[in-house]
Amino acid sequence: GEMIEYRGGNHMEVNKKRWLCGGTAAALALALAVAGIVCWFRTNRVPPPKTSIRIGVALYRGDDTFISTVRAALEERAKAYEQETGIKVVMDIVDAKLNQNTQNSQVERFISLGYDALCVNIVDRSAASIIIDKAMDAGIPVVFFNREPVEEDMNRWEKLYYIGADAKESAVLQGNILVDAYKKDPSCLDRNGDGMVSYVLLEGESSHQDSLIRTEWSIQTLKDGGVPLEKLTGANWERSQASAWMEQWISEYPEQIELVICNNDDMALGAIDAIKRANIPRGAIKVVGIDGTPVGKEALAAGDLFGTVESDRE
Repeated sequence: GEMIEYRGGNHMEVNKKRWLCGGTAAALALALAVAGIVCWFRTNRVPPPKTSIRIGVALYRGDDTFISTVRAALEERAKAYEQETGIKVVMDIVDAKLNQNTQNSQVERFISLGYDALCVNIVDRSAASIIIDKAMDAGIPVVFFNREPVEEDMNRWEKLYYIGADAKESAVLQGNILVDAYKKDPSCLDRNGDGMVSYVLLEGESSHQDSLIRTEWSIQTLKDGGVPLEKLTGANWERSQASAWMEQWISEYPEQIELVICNNDDMALGAIDAIKRANIPRGAIKVVGIDGTPVGKEALAAGDLFGTVESDRE
């Protein structure tokens, strides 16, 4: 660091070289420090804010009445988010039409295109591992909705989510509609006055977790509420099949059916279709559903549907 003057050229020349060497080392150290800082910022920098996000939405069945209301809510929320943040939301919605292989291919396409997130209404809740494997490899979070994968799959990764209605709560609320009506006037449900409420059950998909839970807790709530029950029969179907089953049951159990318990509004509407075709007076057979779909609410307002529980699509 200190310059020392010596008489004689050779000593002075050596001293100059030493000084120049020290300056070069300092410059090199500074360059390395700058390079290190640049490297750190490149590695640890906060990414620039997104101007758009892409979401892939995979529906198990696009013509399902409740799922169509969820789809509408998703689209409404995407528009609201754009207005709130200025970030454009590109939402690609596809329909698997009840085919798990089709849905797997649709999700694989979303992943290959680098979508930011996936929303999956899975066809087969026991077959989620294929979708989860691909999403994990790509680092893309998945929100499953309405149809819940099994617990073992959901516990595999911290970026897996599920959102759906509380099936037990829905069923208890449905049961309480009937318990309250029975306590107010037993003949409301027991129209033949034999001391038993004879019901038929339209359960829905036996593979859907909500169907099983709703069946268990709606019936249990009725029993806990002191409503004497007699089950005539039951089946697992959608609106058109529910209508066909109800028509058959009316034929098999004339004057016996007093109550139809349905695990969604579509099946309830199917039962109502059959009741109307049989020219049974409106309200003679009480029909209850779950979901509070627009068409379900219309039937409620018309007096065809005795009660429903609204599932919050938003």
